[in-house]
Amino acid sequence: MRQGPSRGRPVGPDGAGRRGTDSGGGRRGTEGAGPRRPARRWQLVRAGSDAVPASTRRFMARARQRRVRAALPWAVAVGLVTVAGLVAWTVLGTGLFGVREVRVIGADLVTPVEVRDVAAVPDDTPLARVDLAAVASRIEGLAPVERATVTRDWPDALEVRLVERTGVAVVPQGQGHVVIDRSGVVFRTVGEPPPGLPVVRVAEPGPADPGTRAALEVLGALNPELRERLRDVQVEGLARISLRLADDRTVFWGDATRGAEKARVAAALLGQPAERIDVSAPDVVTFR
Repeated sequence: MRQGPSRGRPVGPDGAGRRGTDSGGGRRGTEGAGPRRPARRWQLVRAGSDAVPASTRRFMARARQRRVRAALPWAVAVGLVTVAGLVAWTVLGTGLFGVREVRVIGADLVTPVEVRDVAAVPDDTPLARVDLAAVASRIEGLAPVERATVTRDWPDALEVRLVERTGVAVVPQGQGHVVIDRSGVVFRTVGEPPPGLPVVRVAEPGPADPGTRAALEVLGALNPELRERLRDVQVEGLARISLRLADDRTVFWGDATRGAEKARVAAALLGQPAERIDVSAPDVVTFR
């Protein structure tokens, strides 16, 4: 019978038994210990692109694209909201775009300083927060201003465009005269009547005064012949309106109705030698 390999001590090349000490006097080993196992050292190595099947790579690429497409709208929305918030805070909450100038256009009867004072917009007020309608309303409170338009002129100015009232008549008041517009609004006081404006004699001039409205209606009905000779309009009552002409003749008008007919008849009779022409009933004219 063959014997198996010997399980005794290791045998050197010379056949002598070794007990764990080499001939060079090295460290003594432990008798009977088995051979030491080598330590394992791991290393990660990136696999080449050809190590992953093409179908898997395509699947993963599509998955990444889906994730990107799903996240993109949210990212854009967040970015837009952030930018909008930053812009809103800059425009509405800081003085970076604040009012530094109030530019007035069309001022003749009022001064730009008066307009700016009445507008009452503090310096550096955020331009976007200015209530344009409220500013225009305050400016229209100035008597000579018929209409005001206020706009923003970025980045730092308000532009005010004025339409001032136009006088159509003057009314004697005390030692001077007041100028009224087509609506009867008193907007100016003068010493002497401006050239070209007729004189209206009423007790309480104003847009709410019936006598003022009646006188303005009569003035609007006059033809060039009568207007050229007119000195003043006397309103003693709503049915007692008369015109005094430059040659001291009087045209009794009556009330303000049928103005165009009365004007035509009165102009046709101006050549008559009469001091008083009554056209209060234009169908039946009397003069003396």
